[in-house]
Amino acid sequence: MNTTAGTPLAAQAPLFIVLNTGSGSHRGNEVEDSIRQVLETAGRRFEMFSVRGGKDLDSTARQALERARSEQGAVIAAGGDGTLNAVANVVLGSDVPFGILPQGTFNYFGRTYGISQDTETATRCLLDAVIEPVQVGLLNGRVFLVNASLGLYPDLLEDREAYKQRYGRSRWVALWSALVTLTRAHRQFSVQLETREQLRHLRTQTIVVDNNALQLEHIGIDEQSRLQHGQLVAITARPLGTLALYGMVLRGLLSRMGDADQVSSFGFRRMRVRLGHRRRRVKVAMDGEICWMQSPLLFQVADQPLPLLVPRDDSQRERA
Repeated sequence: MNTTAGTPLAAQAPLFIVLNTGSGSHRGNEVEDSIRQVLETAGRRFEMFSVRGGKDLDSTARQALERARSEQGAVIAAGGDGTLNAVANVVLGSDVPFGILPQGTFNYFGRTYGISQDTETATRCLLDAVIEPVQVGLLNGRVFLVNASLGLYPDLLEDREAYKQRYGRSRWVALWSALVTLTRAHRQFSVQLETREQLRHLRTQTIVVDNNALQLEHIGIDEQSRLQHGQLVAITARPLGTLALYGMVLRGLLSRMGDADQVSSFGFRRMRVRLGHRRRRVKVAMDGEICWMQSPLLFQVADQPLPLLVPRDDSQRERA
């Protein structure tokens, strides 16, 4: 299938939808019912692949991809950031169009490309979508759409998920869990960052690699142009105490994190991260999902873009 920028998805192309019923803000069968109603009313052929949680996401996404390949269709991911990530990992490099129906809390990836957070609206837009090749990052060969990180940031995400399980999914719950997490002492680590341009040695509590202009804008890191020139953006900070960490969070809320003297950022296409003390395994986060990886860590821009389906009519794209 032709994945040139601006190519419309064929009106008869079937949609193979991977729906994670246990992710994001999904409530009961509301999301599935909304998708079915829009597509059945439009007479569009589709097939739903439902999973609950992340256990069967990979195998289910592969089933959907095989069907899409054989029938000249598109794979659609419906769920939170982790679901979009898992399905994108399977689709990348296949030349099969990839669509999303975002169900997460922040939805940075969908909002960046004007895709509605309302399921009915987003599904209607798939009926008249065009392909937009978008950049994705890789960490040790695995896709990340928004960001990937190690150190303090994965701890914040782990705690945030625990709080959401207890108190529900909202931005206020996410903020409160972050403030609680930052009261604990956080380990510093020595790290070597190797890019084609430079070799850096530093001690830090966290490293975040970002692939999302909207997120960078919201926290106040003025490096969006790096993404437009085919790079990723690394963000690091000198070791900080609890009060200074609170100050950094506040600056992020005010879109001024880049003003902090302790914070530095730079662009790159490929970066190898080596940790000191012979650490073989390290906890990382990719688009909000936590896992362990072998070091050294290799961050890089994927050679192939992801053929994302976006609304053809610019007026249908939601402004973030």
